This record gives sequence, structure tokens and C-alpha cells, in this order.
Amino acid sequence: MRVTTQALRDSIQHALDNREEALQYAMQFARDLDSSLANKFVGMYVNERTLNYGEDGREAIRKLLDMGYERGIIPVKAEVSFVG
Repeated sequence: MRVTTQALRDSIQHALDNREEALQYAMQFARDLDSSLANKFVGMYVNERTLNYGEDGREAIRKLLDMGYERGIIPVKAEVSFVG
């Protein structure tokens, strides 16, 4: 898990460090989305919080999974652990 986590982190960091090239690559999957709107969309979902969503982000994940369990959407209460 640590190797995979580090590879994902490195990939995201590379995209952040090379935003124009990353956006150019992503545009082939954009389904007629113009580049300005695609840039805005990417900025909402790929940013520094993608690399480190912090303790509040971890708490949000726990809460989401707990709510899913409480509402019967998730059949087993999730035991969450995060890879550092």
C-alpha cells in the first residue's frame, strides 16, 4: 500500500508541477469540454488537498462511511486506516 500510495502521490505532484502538460493530456478525455472550463474543473479536484487532505479530510471520510453504515447503504461498519 505504501508503494502504491507513493506512486499516486508522485503522479499527482507531477501533474500539479506540470499543469499545462497534464491538462493537455486530460483534454483527450474531456468530451467537448472547452479548455478553460476543464482547467477550472481540474483545479477543483486536483490540488494541494489531493496530496494531503489533512485530519479534517480523514474525519470526513470516516463520517461518510459511518453515515452509509447507519443508513444501511454499507452492510458492515467500516474500519478505516490511512496509509501515511
